Amino acid sequence: MRRTAFFVSDRTGITAEMLGHSLLTQFETVKFTERTLPYVDTIEKARAVVEQINRTAEQDGARPLVFTTLVNPDINRIVSQANALVLDCMEVFITPMEQELGVRSSHTVGRSHSARDVVDYHRRIEAVNFALAHDDGLSTRELNQADVVLIGVSRSGKTPTTLYLALQFGIWAANYPLTPEDFGSMRLPPPLVPYRSKLYGLTINPERLHLIRSERRPGSKYADLANCEFEVREAEALMRQEGIPYIDATSMSVEEMATTILHQANLTRHIY
Repeated sequence: MRRTAFFVSDRTGITAEMLGHSLLTQFETVKFTERTLPYVDTIEKARAVVEQINRTAEQDGARPLVFTTLVNPDINRIVSQANALVLDCMEVFITPMEQELGVRSSHTVGRSHSARDVVDYHRRIEAVNFALAHDDGLSTRELNQADVVLIGVSRSGKTPTTLYLALQFGIWAANYPLTPEDFGSMRLPPPLVPYRSKLYGLTINPERLHLIRSERRPGSKYADLANCEFEVREAEALMRQEGIPYIDATSMSVEEMATTILHQANLTRHIY
């Protein structure tokens, strides 16, 4: 079964996407085509969105699912008239909260994803810059400022996880590769020794690593399955020897890895 899902917002659409996608994943037998329509902030844009949704309903032969985060009641009213199952994410939560708190919400557009709080915004940008400057062992200066340093073999998921930690939670995260040279001595790379308490490891299934590396360097020793098995085995042995906690990233999303690291490393998360 195939259906179309729209995420409609008067701002970036991130909230509608996150909530809507999480709900859609509960229906594993349905294949969803997901479309995000951000910045629907005028009556004209709302009408154009309704036309697009209605065309899709006619083409698919089935009503789309529409997740909205629209603050303006007039725009929301127009979109709700589309030939679709329209799920108003704001109304579902805001109305009960107003009743419970005894106050009206501000109904302000863009409150959840904006640069209004200058301090928090700059904290997040600084965290991203730190992650980029300390990616893959590029620099070991200022590692004392890191909240966490991820280690693991090449292509085990370190870079996307550090960037996600920085962008989503404002965590100052660095990452450093474990290479065959490190396995000869079975010692941590010297630049990491002073920061042992900040280290957290990622490992991965060798077969999966072989596939990932083969896309990058097909036919190379780097991507050879036997070499992948060796590197993963030795990296895990080194982390166990040094008492460094690690997780298997093979079947985990970046979001799951980041959340697990936050929890297990007792890091302070910042919500933006």
